This record gives sequence, structure tokens and C-alpha cells, in this order.
Amino acid sequence: MERADAARNRARILEAAADLFRTKGAPNVTMDDIAKAAGVGRGTLYRRYPDRASIAVALLDEHERALQEKLIRGEPPLGPGAPAPERLAAFYAAMVDLLEEHAPLILGSEVGRSRFETGAYGFWRVHVRSLLGDVREADALVDALLAPLAPDVYTYQREVRGLTPAQIVAGLTRLARTLG
Repeated sequence: MERADAARNRARILEAAADLFRTKGAPNVTMDDIAKAAGVGRGTLYRRYPDRASIAVALLDEHERALQEKLIRGEPPLGPGAPAPERLAAFYAAMVDLLEEHAPLILGSEVGRSRFETGAYGFWRVHVRSLLGDVREADALVDALLAPLAPDVYTYQREVRGLTPAQIVAGLTRLARTLG
């Protein structure tokens, strides 16, 4: 059971980090920034969270679990019961919603190779692999089909290319339909 002071510190750290990630952009936030904004010492911060990515992962966990639940038990086409291309398109649309809402957090949690090491990425990988079924090249395709959902790709498309979420979803839906 978490001590009351530890729970308060955790909540303050997560709230401060969320605010900083949103206003400054996750790559521009340091652990010192988070400790100062949360009003906790560096030791307190580092005992619970070894790095910025671990804080972002904690913030994202709830949102990702909700999406995972919809993929497993939700209504089609996101949940079971729809053809694979439709499910992949629905997954892309749900991920664009997640990216649109939480891109700063995702950028903070997915630094370099760490993207491939998160539990969420592992879940997304298994989900997309299952949609590919018996396709011979499935193992090679999984990461290629997830690549457009990388947070740096998404933010590049939104901020530099000026694409809307609807345009991104339309492109990803077209990609998903090539699997049918």
C-alpha cells in the first residue's frame, strides 16, 4: 500500500510533468524542471521515476489501457468481428486520436529505441500481427505498419506538413485497405 505522502508526491510529479510536457514539449523538459514544478526534491523524483520517459509512460498508461480494452472487447470495427483491414483502419483512427491528445507525453516516453520496448508497443505489435493472419511477410510488415504512428512522424505531419488528423486517418485507412 502506498503511503499518503508518497501518493501525494506521485500525483504532484505526474501533474507537473503533464503540464510541462504540454507547454514546453517533452524533449525540452528536464528532470530538474519536473522536480521544481512538483515541489519535490530530486531524490524523491528519482526514487520513483528514473527518467523522463518513465514519467511519460506512467501518464500514458491509463489511456493506452483503455484503448487496449476496446481492441480486445470493444465493438467492431475496433474490436473483434470486423474484417482485418477495417480493424486496422479503426486502430489507426484510434491511435491518431491518442496521438492528437497525448503527443507530448508519447514523445516523452518514446525516445530512440525505447519506443519498441514499451509494453504498449508490444501490445500494438501483437494486435497488428494478429490482423495480418497468414500473410507470409507478416513479421516484416508489422513494424512497417506501425511506423506511421511513431510520435515524431505524427508531429512532423501535423506541425511541419500541416496535415489534419482527418487527412492522416484517410491516408492510414487507405494503407489499411491494401491488406484486404
